[in-house]
Amino acid sequence: MKKNLILFALAALALGACNSTVKNKEKADTTAAAKKKGKYTCTMHPDLTFDKPGDCPKCGMALVERDTTTDKK
Repeated sequence: MKKNLILFALAALALGACNSTVKNKEKADTTAAAKKKGKYTCTMHPDLTFDKPGDCPKCGMALVERDTTTDKK
């Protein structure tokens, strides 16, 4: 009986670890998609992106258009 309880606990722990790994990967994928959405960004805060030009809400600097070209060789 004790052996079954230990095996059940280990199985539950393994499933929980797998589930959190999958959720973290999904969260990272949606974060990357959200970053690509905006066309304008702040040079001091590149994590902030916006659809239209203006000023950064954190520092007040002017937003610049983001380079969307990919010249990978």
